[in-house]
Amino acid sequence: MAWTGLALSIILICAAIWILLKSRRWQKELGLPDGSVIYADDGIWFENNEVLTDPELRLAGKPDYLVEQENGRIVPVEIKSGPAPAFPWPGHVMQLMAYCRLVEAAYGYRPTHGILQYKDRAFSVDYTERLEQDLLDTLQEMNDDRHAFDINRDHADPRRCASCGYRRHCDQSLT
Repeated sequence: MAWTGLALSIILICAAIWILLKSRRWQKELGLPDGSVIYADDGIWFENNEVLTDPELRLAGKPDYLVEQENGRIVPVEIKSGPAPAFPWPGHVMQLMAYCRLVEAAYGYRPTHGILQYKDRAFSVDYTERLEQDLLDTLQEMNDDRHAFDINRDHADPRRCASCGYRRHCDQSLT
């Protein structure tokens, strides 16, 4: 009977080591930084994927991942499926800054940076006061536009128009 308990213990330890090694490989494959994944919006690995909110700004969102590093810092990570541009797209940077703000509201801790992980390259983007102000300005513009009668298209990309849910009703459509 003692041998059975010992054998079961060894099997459980081996399984735990295998899961740990597999999760580290998975984390590296995704381009996540070192640390513990404490949040994932994949709906598979973690149950902790609730919407983060900042009631003061009326802002809500679900970052792809939050990684808590050994020093206790929390880093939001946004995964993009396409290849990396020469510099991160401004809209992606604003999305990442929104996640930094949401981490600050939810955890009471201001991140120093976030990571934009494209298919073939990652960018670490500092959460600076200037970028935070850009975020606040953008949110104010969006709030102002909610009450506007007519809003102009803000891009010249036919592909974006082609995938827009409002293209049938838009008099500025490029498609």
